[in-house]
Amino acid sequence: MADRIILKGMTFYGYHGATPHEKERGQPFVVDIEMELDLSRPGRSDDLRDTVDYSAVYGVVREVVEGEGRNLLESVADGLAQRLLRDFPLDTVTVRVAKPHVPIHGAMLESAAVEVHRRRE
Repeated sequence: MADRIILKGMTFYGYHGATPHEKERGQPFVVDIEMELDLSRPGRSDDLRDTVDYSAVYGVVREVVEGEGRNLLESVADGLAQRLLRDFPLDTVTVRVAKPHVPIHGAMLESAAVEVHRRRE
């Protein structure tokens, strides 16, 4: 079983969606990140330099979600995964992006979400 750093419930306001209304008005998005990497060294050293800085990851997620609008949650999630693998020493990353307010006429659901799992190549 791999070691993990998990950031849950990061909420940002973005302009992603397939409809003009979503792109113009925007809406909140909730992001969860699970990063797999060996945490034995920071576990022994107790030194931030030996691990992934949560605040730096948060900053990347915020930049992507609050940045340029995309049509699909799939694109937001994949873009986040690729960026996190590029910027941090992760083995794998799982990204969940949820849209709490889904514009489906007559729908009663808590949210719609996409989850992607990517591995360093």
